[in-house]
Amino acid sequence: MACYSFLVFFVISRLLLLSSAEEESELNKTCPSFFPSCGNLGQFAFPFTNPKHPECGLMVVDNCNKPVQRNRLGKAGPFYNILNIAQDASITLEDQVFQNHLGNSSCESFENLTLPTSTSLSFHIKSNLSLFRCTDKLEKKLTSFHSTCNHSSFIYYNHPDEALPSILPPNCSLIQLPVNKNRKLDDLFNMLTSVFSLRVEVHRVCTECRWRGGQCQSDSEGNFQCANERTVKVLNDSKGNGEEFINEVASISRTSHVNVVALLGFCFEGRRRALIYEFVSNGSLEKFIYRNSSSIENHKLTWETLFQIAVGIARGLEYLHLGCSTRILHFDIKPHNILLDEDFCPKISDFGLAKICNRKESIISMTCARGTVGYIAPEVFCRNIGEVSYKSDVYSYGMMIFEMTGGRKNADVGDNGGSDVYFPHWIYKRLEKDEELGLQGIENEEDIEYARKMIIVSLWCIQTNPSSRPTMSRVVEMLEGSLDSLQIPPKPFLSSPCSRADSSTIQSILITL
Repeated sequence: MACYSFLVFFVISRLLLLSSAEEESELNKTCPSFFPSCGNLGQFAFPFTNPKHPECGLMVVDNCNKPVQRNRLGKAGPFYNILNIAQDASITLEDQVFQNHLGNSSCESFENLTLPTSTSLSFHIKSNLSLFRCTDKLEKKLTSFHSTCNHSSFIYYNHPDEALPSILPPNCSLIQLPVNKNRKLDDLFNMLTSVFSLRVEVHRVCTECRWRGGQCQSDSEGNFQCANERTVKVLNDSKGNGEEFINEVASISRTSHVNVVALLGFCFEGRRRALIYEFVSNGSLEKFIYRNSSSIENHKLTWETLFQIAVGIARGLEYLHLGCSTRILHFDIKPHNILLDEDFCPKISDFGLAKICNRKESIISMTCARGTVGYIAPEVFCRNIGEVSYKSDVYSYGMMIFEMTGGRKNADVGDNGGSDVYFPHWIYKRLEKDEELGLQGIENEEDIEYARKMIIVSLWCIQTNPSSRPTMSRVVEMLEGSLDSLQIPPKPFLSSPCSRADSSTIQSILITL
């Protein structure tokens, strides 16, 4: 068995490494580390880019075939001539319009040099002078430029070697302009310069994006985006000689489905192992379904979205059970292991506890229980109830859908503080008496239908006897069919939470992740 596992691991590793190398090669072709020479600037790298690859950087360097190159710091604003791009990503620019104003000693020189702000980049003038445009004369003694501009404002400036006032003078606005290193303190116009250097800082979110293999981009509104990103799952505490790592690679490398996360590659060094997945921007489902979660306030999911997530997960499990050349049993279906993309399309992840078997096999031989307390089917830890099979995933799915509808852990105490309030039992009584469900966020008849479908299907899925549970194909049919065609199942008699003593006993034999 050990030799077989090693052989599977070796073959899959070679295939995935070749695939990763080809993909990395394609990425490098699209976004090279250094761009070709551009006029007098020579080569440059991220965060700068050229017009042929605007998606590969945050500032486009233009006019490479002309004597003077230029760029724009933000999506809008003036163009600046580029004199130099240093290795530390600082950039020396020239503002030709500002130069004309200074040469004419024009008061139009005293307009603030606006530096754009974004979630990706920030800019800092390396050497600048602070000026104050005030509508009234100041009583406090600041070095003053003895003139008014347009007869409506007074310009004051701080001595370059003095600290700025802690409080902005009243009726004044702050202006920061580049200062000439060879400045003459008696002439403000000579103190300023149209040639200045900016320190360009790439923000942490962009750095992390590129570290994960993504591309930092800005959308049409200047908002940050991380394109083609990958996720790194690090297995620092792999058990034994890496069975969990081999198991996950062997399982997920066989899959290709919109509701199953894609494995792009992996790497390992000694006992440290990492899996490289596609990036799924909204993270795990658990952030959006529990009432005490901070994320749920930022993006409350509608009942329609919850329903579509439930259908997507069901389709993913249906594929794992029937759609592959071999049957894959997940054995750890829970909100934490369901990832949501930018459109809240669910993707099943984390196959560390999965089992692979022949499609014709329905019964699984297990030497020890596996899964997470609260989602484990009763037959997994109590073999007298029934045989372990793909129906164990069906049970976990049902328990998870209950938490999606209830907005809390199934075994959480109720509002009255009683320890006997268990959501599946509580909601079953409501269905039996045809009472209102009392769920949050229901606003119309469609929401009621979504909620009732999810609850009835969940009750079928958590039937104590595995043979009474539906297949995932049947689950999809029930969810997408008519509500009137669904019958309320028998009440599951072993689905209530264990006592504290029983719970501790079970947890001692279960693998809790």
